[in-house]
Amino acid sequence: MIIYNGVVHPMDGPVMERGYVAFEGGKITAVGPMEELEGTPEGLDARGGHILPGFIDAHCHLGLFGDALGFEADDGNESTDPCTPQLRAIDGVNPLDRGFEEARRGGVTTVLTGPGSTNPIAGQFAALKTNGRWVDEMVVKAPAAMKFALGENPKSVYNERKETPVTRMATAAIIRENLAKAQEYQDKQAKADEDPEEDMPDFDAKLEALAPVVEGDVPAHFHAHRADDIATAVRISREFGLDCVLVHGTEGYRVAELLAAEGVPVITGPCLTDRSKPELVGQRLENPALLAKAGVKVAICTDHPETPIQYLPLCAAMAVRGGMEEEAALAAITSVPAEIAGLSKRVGTLTPGKDADIVVTAGHPLDWRGEIQAVFLDGNQVR
Repeated sequence: MIIYNGVVHPMDGPVMERGYVAFEGGKITAVGPMEELEGTPEGLDARGGHILPGFIDAHCHLGLFGDALGFEADDGNESTDPCTPQLRAIDGVNPLDRGFEEARRGGVTTVLTGPGSTNPIAGQFAALKTNGRWVDEMVVKAPAAMKFALGENPKSVYNERKETPVTRMATAAIIRENLAKAQEYQDKQAKADEDPEEDMPDFDAKLEALAPVVEGDVPAHFHAHRADDIATAVRISREFGLDCVLVHGTEGYRVAELLAAEGVPVITGPCLTDRSKPELVGQRLENPALLAKAGVKVAICTDHPETPIQYLPLCAAMAVRGGMEEEAALAAITSVPAEIAGLSKRVGTLTPGKDADIVVTAGHPLDWRGEIQAVFLDGNQVR
């Protein structure tokens, strides 16, 4: 299959004003200028439109909050225990939720979805393709991240229950305590492996889930809006050697150079919301641009259902309105989230050998007036 006669955005090289993408068996086989093709190729004529990798939403709750169904389909927050790292997104995701179809129609082919953010430690995110009926067959990577939350969400939920945590200090303390327990649990397991006379510690599902986080094998995604909460996320990550990723980072622009110095990436968004709580008072459309200008690796998310997932390209367009370069904004919904999620060997760029997840748009992909002509996921046309 060849998609030809379009503006190609490989995302790992310069834009080709008139090029093609070929794929077979679900993998990209070739990308190049039209001059490489002889005669009139058989396939999809992009008609001067744009060809780019499938969009990636690096943070959402797709499939965990049922579309228009209320509590019966609300499986995104187990707000009965502030520490639930053993929860797995794949056990709660409904792949037949209408949001998945809307994601595909919007060009979103891969998502990181999972629980949160009422609990200081919420559970395990999964990276999924957006096409399928059986979630196990949609998994690209699981666990893809461990979700932590700072700020108002844990405070407000547990204050209503009159339980810990009701302060930012208590939220951080719960996270620290359980990370320290996971380290101790690992130490005991290592000693038991080395010395037959040492007893293996009793199985603990929570600590088993946190062990790869403290090892640095699973990234720690910290929900944080305010600059002081961002600092707490970085502080805890330093203490335990975590692979830290900031989610939302609403006031990230206020400490942008510090985040750049720490090498902490930020998944910004959602931008298409109101200032629904006090910690969003510093929300600015310029945040992604200011972070990128400071040298921070920036992705853009919808936080679906906060912003419906099909509007991910619009969120990127809003970042451009806020001063971000167009190609940087496209990278923030393709190659950068793939890098942050550890998926760049499979998705995020139009590179031969990678999954044939491809979007074809009639106009520029960040022009809201343009229409998505076609979407391919693993080489299959899903729109």
